[in-house]
Amino acid sequence: MSENVVHLHKPTDPPTPDTAPTVLTIVPDAPPARPVPLWVRSGHAVKTAVTHERTKTVVRAAARHGLYTFNGGRIVARRAWDGRTGSRYERMIRAAEAAGNLEAAEEWEERLQRFRAARHHRRMDLLHSPVEAAKGVAVGAGMSIGVLVALGVVMAINTGQVRDVITPLSATIDFIALLIRIVQIVWGPALTIGPFLALLALWSVGHKQHAAPAWALPANVRSGEGEPITPSIVVKALRDLGVPALRNAIKEMGDAGASMLGPITIAGCGVEVDVTLPSGVSTDEVQKRRKKLAENLTRHEHEVFITIPQAARTVRLWIADSGALDEPIGPSPLTTDESLTADYAKGRAPWGQDLRGDAAALSLYQRHLLITGLSNQGKTAALRALALWACLDRRVEFRIADLKGAGDWAMFDGLATVLIQGPADEQVIEATEMVESLVEEMNRRIEIRRRDPGAVFDPLIGIVDEAQVAFMCPVKDEDGRPYGGSKAISRYFMAVRKVHNQGRVVDVLLWEGTQDPTDQNLPKLVREGAHTRASLALGTESQARMALGDKAVDGGAAPHLLRQGLDKGTLVVASDGIEIPAGQASITVRTHYINDEQATAITDRAKALRDGVTTLHAIDRGEERDPLADIATVLGSDTRVRTQEVITRLAALNADAYNGWSFIDLKRVLDAAGAEPYKSDGRMVVGRDRVARALADRDTDGSASAE
Repeated sequence: MSENVVHLHKPTDPPTPDTAPTVLTIVPDAPPARPVPLWVRSGHAVKTAVTHERTKTVVRAAARHGLYTFNGGRIVARRAWDGRTGSRYERMIRAAEAAGNLEAAEEWEERLQRFRAARHHRRMDLLHSPVEAAKGVAVGAGMSIGVLVALGVVMAINTGQVRDVITPLSATIDFIALLIRIVQIVWGPALTIGPFLALLALWSVGHKQHAAPAWALPANVRSGEGEPITPSIVVKALRDLGVPALRNAIKEMGDAGASMLGPITIAGCGVEVDVTLPSGVSTDEVQKRRKKLAENLTRHEHEVFITIPQAARTVRLWIADSGALDEPIGPSPLTTDESLTADYAKGRAPWGQDLRGDAAALSLYQRHLLITGLSNQGKTAALRALALWACLDRRVEFRIADLKGAGDWAMFDGLATVLIQGPADEQVIEATEMVESLVEEMNRRIEIRRRDPGAVFDPLIGIVDEAQVAFMCPVKDEDGRPYGGSKAISRYFMAVRKVHNQGRVVDVLLWEGTQDPTDQNLPKLVREGAHTRASLALGTESQARMALGDKAVDGGAAPHLLRQGLDKGTLVVASDGIEIPAGQASITVRTHYINDEQATAITDRAKALRDGVTTLHAIDRGEERDPLADIATVLGSDTRVRTQEVITRLAALNADAYNGWSFIDLKRVLDAAGAEPYKSDGRMVVGRDRVARALADRDTDGSASAE
């Protein structure tokens, strides 16, 4: 029996290719696009033609040359008016009065009176001149005819011809007729060409003066590329600065606005000029508009520097040649002269060049140092360059804590007595104890100086790079005192303050490098304790004041206006250790860059000057000490070391154990071990072989006793 199956749902499986029906899809044609109206196409064409660069160039050229001619006429008319009237003298009088120079005003007034008297005399002479001129013409004509007739008589006597009497007179009349004929021929073309020649002369005057709006001038003139700085350009830039009192005073001065300016002198890769501001205009108003002034001078902001010299109401402008500051300076003398040495007390470290292109050298003698700036601006390189020079003086001892730990100071291994590298809290603790060891050495030297006022010490320089890491460290010691912070309980802060207070008198110095200064990572008392303060590019004016102090910033120092990333290695320095122009509180220096390879070569030369230095890579703390073994450690590879140097190295090795040591303490340990100090070249030294033999004998005796 068959069953009927009724499917209640439509099949969902797609048909197979064999059974699938062929489906033709008819896509209707798209409707034709609507035609663009003629007026739209015409508008587009007109807009394209009007905005095309060629059209702009043609319009600009037409306007420029037309205005050259028009303004050239104005200039010529102005010159003619000045020559015929006393307006020039009156302008100079107003300029002198505006500048407060009464002596110059009186002198120009006397010149004006003399000019008016001479002009009056000439005008009075004109009343009599027509009669005198007529008499002169009559007398001259009569004499000329008489001379010609006399010449004719002479010719007639010579030739025997009576008609020769009038020959000279006739020849003269013919010559005059020829001249008249020439004038008649030339007169017509001259009347036609003359106006064109006059217009050409006016155009030439306007072209030389660039007498056209800036938008119409050629591209190279608009951009100021290669444009020299002239008095008129400086005056115009000051006039358009947006200071009403300054603008009005310059307008009163007229063309004599240049009387505000001192001589424009070449200064390195730019020029320098002093501007005496009119009464009622403060130097602050000009300083605050540095960017606008630079643009008015067709320069970038970083190419114009404004400082305040000693003269009242005066600003000193240094204007760089366009693009000159983007060119690198030459290599450091440390890398080019292998015979160069250093003298910590009397010499100066070659650091770079100032903006004038002169060498900038810094004295390090008894000066604490602080360098700050934003990250990756060349702070470590600038700080290291000074240390590389100082290390060429074999008397200088270094203790270095690099809290970045990137290997920037690795070349000082074997040169510095302490070298700490790393950003961790452990390195901050070691850096703190290193600075505290500077304090202890300072106190020891002060005590010696108290007993012997004539005592002289070798310079000891502690360097902490990335010091902000130490100030921001939250770790506390076993007594609960924090290592970081800016309070009196902070160990690092207090150690730095103590070195700043008294270290320089016994040649114990501290150099710090820090970035992005704030009151938290660079406390006020610390930054003000540095004798030499330098700053690379910073973000704000308040940071600039932290870095250099209010006096330097108020005097024109502006590290916050340096270009981050573009002005690497350029820093603003406030210090009495560098030559600063009179009246200025700071100087801008473009430092030499010394790469790691060159720095290593310099430190190798420094190591060759010394007997050998054992570098400690950590500060030992709290463990039992073996004085004889520690003496052997600090001797390192040196054959012999002065006793005082051994004591210094022991204090650096462990300040708690050896900071109070004297020669007596050292001698007691060595005498007991049979490694007594002895004299070499007139100085007491400790011999490495003696100490090593004493250690070997002690170890041998200890082994025998144990058996």
